Amino acid sequence: MTPPPGWYPDPSAPHLERWWDGATWTDHRRSPQTPGQPRAADGTSGRAKALALGTAGVVLVAAIVTGAFVLRENGGAGTDVNAAPTPVSPTSEPAGENPPPASSTPSADDPAVVVDQLNGITLPLRDGWTRPENVAEDDVVMTTDDGTYDCPAGVGLCRHGLVLTRTVTENDVRSPKALALADISKAADTAYDRDSLDRRPYGGITSHQKAGSGQVAVAGRAGYFVRWRVRTADGPGGYVQSLVFPSSVGSESPVLVRFVFDAGPDGPPLADMDRITKGIRSIGDASTGGGVGSSLGPSS
Repeated sequence: MTPPPGWYPDPSAPHLERWWDGATWTDHRRSPQTPGQPRAADGTSGRAKALALGTAGVVLVAAIVTGAFVLRENGGAGTDVNAAPTPVSPTSEPAGENPPPASSTPSADDPAVVVDQLNGITLPLRDGWTRPENVAEDDVVMTTDDGTYDCPAGVGLCRHGLVLTRTVTENDVRSPKALALADISKAADTAYDRDSLDRRPYGGITSHQKAGSGQVAVAGRAGYFVRWRVRTADGPGGYVQSLVFPSSVGSESPVLVRFVFDAGPDGPPLADMDRITKGIRSIGDASTGGGVGSSLGPSS
């Protein structure tokens, strides 16, 4: 058995923590979290995105990680920098040590949040949104809470709204503006042109126009967003937005947040894109400001 995805002591640099994706070590590293901050959490999608949905799970995995590496160190075995963290029974907690309580980091606008441990952020779970269930797409952190509906073109099931988070890797470009501009067409095609089965749930994209772009402060860091209005052959089409900002954890690879909102009366309020952006926080820092209008205003 191997331990679940999460932050574990780096076998090649014990003073740091490194991200284990459930199968192998990634290049993400960070300094150990201070007491009171959440530790590793169980993953969800195929790319091992860890969504910490409860403080109990966070505390449990913190105990597992601590026990695993204390036992490894005391065992005297050689350290393999590529080896998986040693799985340990949840009851194998080092004597005399108790994991620190995990603190919650609610958004200022809404106490319900989704925690993305890998990218070190929390996103507010606003009214009309829920955590993903039975979602095939990777990296989805929230969906509209009205479930699925038959896609306009009569193939497959669609959702009125999705929010996804990803780490931008294997790319020498670090400019949030350049990355957002490069991603927006991919976001539109993935959401409204062809799906993973090469079907066209909306009959394909017929046109698009820019609905907004500009600098925006996200969790106290300077990011950039691009928003398109997409029109499709079937149905009302929708809006897509690519938001990119620097990460505050690990290798500081940029974080990409994609928004997919159906247009029309059944789609979520377009203003939720700005509200969710404004509510993004660094883990453990509920006071960190951000969002449209905070310190960097949007421009057309």
